[in-house]
Amino acid sequence: MADADDVRRTALALPHVVEIDSEGFDFRVADKGFVWSYPERRPGKPRVIRTDIAVLFVGDEAEKQALLLGEPDLFFTTPGYEGWPLVMLRLAKVDVERLRELVTDAWRMRAPETLVSDR
Repeated sequence: MADADDVRRTALALPHVVEIDSEGFDFRVADKGFVWSYPERRPGKPRVIRTDIAVLFVGDEAEKQALLLGEPDLFFTTPGYEGWPLVMLRLAKVDVERLRELVTDAWRMRAPETLVSDR
């Protein structure tokens, strides 16, 4: 079972990662977000930052659909994320090793090629 601290440790261990000041967690590389806390929105209610759910950049719609269909207990999406290469990950359902893999993959897709080739 992973949590927000595991996300933070994993993200900050990657090269040139910056944590953006937020109510939860928000990590960028080269000014591009790759993992952040889920900003849950419900009609008529204030936004709630969910640190038990991570939003991950996944690169494209095919990868997004593969994760959503292949592991629906871990991943989900909402109408506000339709058309975006992003999935939400339930941290309580994933182990730290898999979280590390997912966060690193998201970082690789957003980092400049020179950083990725150095890893």
